Amino acid sequence: MPSEHIAELKKWVTEFVPNDNEGEAVLWGRAVELIGKNFGVQTHEVAVLRLTPDERSLRFLTPKNLWPVGQIPLSSSNTLVARTVHEKRPVVINNFCAVPHASVFEGVPIAEDNRGDPIQKIMSSPVIVAMKVIGVVQVSRKGKTPDEAGPDFTYPELHTLKTISDALAPCLLVCAKE
Repeated sequence: MPSEHIAELKKWVTEFVPNDNEGEAVLWGRAVELIGKNFGVQTHEVAVLRLTPDERSLRFLTPKNLWPVGQIPLSSSNTLVARTVHEKRPVVINNFCAVPHASVFEGVPIAEDNRGDPIQKIMSSPVIVAMKVIGVVQVSRKGKTPDEAGPDFTYPELHTLKTISDALAPCLLVCAKE
């Protein structure tokens, strides 16, 4: 992420946390917008999830259209977010459409009249505080085909996503107070 975007994201975090905003979508929108711009993806291709209070599942903080869909159990063997939590490390998959995964979230419409395309490429990074994963940040590229989705994610981009997930940790702590 260019340094001006990281600086702006960190500024957003310092404004978010003292206000105890508990994950309001309008406030998450700015962070998602910055992340999306950095990786050249749409805002609906950026997801932030946090651990539920019982520490058994993750729930979406953004995108908002996935709020009502439910939670992702950490016991699920075929979800990238669960793998990210268990392994405590970021991962990039540029052939995600070929990897067995739960596709229920891809079927949720982006908007009322827009079904959306499947995820072709994805990066996933844990949000860690005191050696404990409290959430996950994911950036994806969607399209009908891998070529249509755009360029492959790179390892420098994965490193940038880890920097972003570290910067967002205080916000997820605030959201965990619910």
